[in-house]
Amino acid sequence: MKFLNKRTLFIVLDILLLVYLGMAMTSFNHEATNGNTCEEVNIRVSDKNNEGFLSAEDIKKILNNENLYPKGYMMRDVNPRVIEETLQKNPYINVAQCSKTRNGKVNIEVTQRVPGVHVMSENGEDYYVDEMDSIMPSSNFTSNLIIATGNISKWYAQNYVATACRYINADETWREQIEQINILPDKNMELVPRIGNHIVNIGRMPEYTDKEKRIDGINKFLKKKLDRLDKFYRYGLSQAGWNKYAYISLEFDNQIICKKHRKEDIIATAPATDEKKAEEVKEKDKKKEQTSPGSLKGKEQEGKKQEVKKEAKKTTG
Repeated sequence: MKFLNKRTLFIVLDILLLVYLGMAMTSFNHEATNGNTCEEVNIRVSDKNNEGFLSAEDIKKILNNENLYPKGYMMRDVNPRVIEETLQKNPYINVAQCSKTRNGKVNIEVTQRVPGVHVMSENGEDYYVDEMDSIMPSSNFTSNLIIATGNISKWYAQNYVATACRYINADETWREQIEQINILPDKNMELVPRIGNHIVNIGRMPEYTDKEKRIDGINKFLKKKLDRLDKFYRYGLSQAGWNKYAYISLEFDNQIICKKHRKEDIIATAPATDEKKAEEVKEKDKKKEQTSPGSLKGKEQEGKKQEVKKEAKKTTG
């Protein structure tokens, strides 16, 4: 019985000691954190692609506009939660975290939203769709994002265009090759490549009500079409020339329809140096024709030479 009482007493004392130590540490941290002035603010902006809409200077401006930039304030007056909530109201910020240290520093870390496609539809709307298929407002931000144009509503951009661009961006080769997609009124998709003076029509993406089936269907559709395009590039255009055709249609599974450039289009797209050389050659040929014995000008020159010879004979005679 006495043994049990002693054991209970030790347990109670241990608990009281732990509570005391916890309160002491909290009090120490409170004084160390709140009893001095914020001397330094560390802002880190990160995202997966190391490119985004905001810089550390932009974060500083946002906080200054709200009188929340902590440098120079007493640490007890700095509220990390308010700073986080203010930053997360920005449409380009996904997550914001703020913390205070015992030596008068405030650390702010911001993760940006990652855009997947830049939509510039024919109805005048200009916006981004991020990797979570949410709309982001347009900005002056420039990057190598695919540009989507044509007959695109916001719903279609979020549910179809964004999925297609995500598939393209996942493949390094196609990400570098395709710079624009265009949606026609019949919902057929056109691809505009960086290399080659042509447009590729790959047909209409399959439509599903269920999100998982829709994503899977679009991915399979693009794989099939892009595999065919890859073979055509390798065994067709590599032999015929990248600029031979103006329009390539892969809409139907059993055929590839190609339209050549019009003659006037080819002339219009010819390099200026080639045109200059062609003009120089024409000018030389023209001169040769004019000075050749059979030409009118050549005959005139030959006649003058004969007259000069006759005059020379008369004077010598």
